[in-house]
Amino acid sequence: MGDVWTHYKAAWIAAAIVIAGLMMSLIIVPEDQQAVVIRTGRPVAVYNPYRAKADFGQTDAGIHLRVPLIDKVQRIDKRLLSVDMQSQQVLSTDQQRLNVDAYARYRIIDPVKMVETAGTTDRVTQQLEPILSSVVRQELGKRTFQSLLTAERGQAMANIRDLLDREAREYGAQVVDVRIKRADLPEGALESAFARMEASRQEEAKTIAAQGQRDAQIIRADAEAQAAKIYADAFGKDPAFYDFYRSMQSYRVAFAKDQGAKTFVLSPDNAYLKHFREP
Repeated sequence: MGDVWTHYKAAWIAAAIVIAGLMMSLIIVPEDQQAVVIRTGRPVAVYNPYRAKADFGQTDAGIHLRVPLIDKVQRIDKRLLSVDMQSQQVLSTDQQRLNVDAYARYRIIDPVKMVETAGTTDRVTQQLEPILSSVVRQELGKRTFQSLLTAERGQAMANIRDLLDREAREYGAQVVDVRIKRADLPEGALESAFARMEASRQEEAKTIAAQGQRDAQIIRADAEAQAAKIYADAFGKDPAFYDFYRSMQSYRVAFAKDQGAKTFVLSPDNAYLKHFREP
């Protein structure tokens, strides 16, 4: 046995070196990672890079080769990454100081650019955090506190996302979404803000009611003027009929049942009773 080992020693050593070299040359890249091969400090290849809407199993994931002892492999997450903004105060246009917490979701879409500019995803997160704080202050500082309680908040988030994405592209990243976790007034100021909002709504309701009353008076005056014109036209066309019509209206009011018991002392020749005498 010893003679066999001695005879084939060189072959066994060579085979071991080949196997070790082959193992060191293999790169296994899973679906959720993208690998950048760096040679002498510069990226030379990318395996399994991010591609939008790529089907699972149809990517470049799997086994790849590198030059052992020369090529360095940097693995980069293909999944969504998060950057959180530290809570800070933002001054709105209505002079309200808001305590704001926000976060953003991003992914690396250009791994080579990311390696060249930032080096690591942690570094990208560190670079984006102050930018996120800046664009949040910039955008929310253009709006009132009340607007953040309406659908206008969604437009503010879209603007923040676009501004942050523009900066993230410099690091090979794409900002997918930005959300505000909370945007509250400091303690004690919230009740005051709601009181001002309620007073503003009440004042607005009074203004609308006053306008409604004014419009009603105008409509009523127009209707009365039209009625007077119609009566005048009728009187001009047939004075006798108009006198008869007005007398019937007077009789209806004077002799109405709901007026209670009444006694009228009138002369038979009284002009008020002429329509009772006439056929």
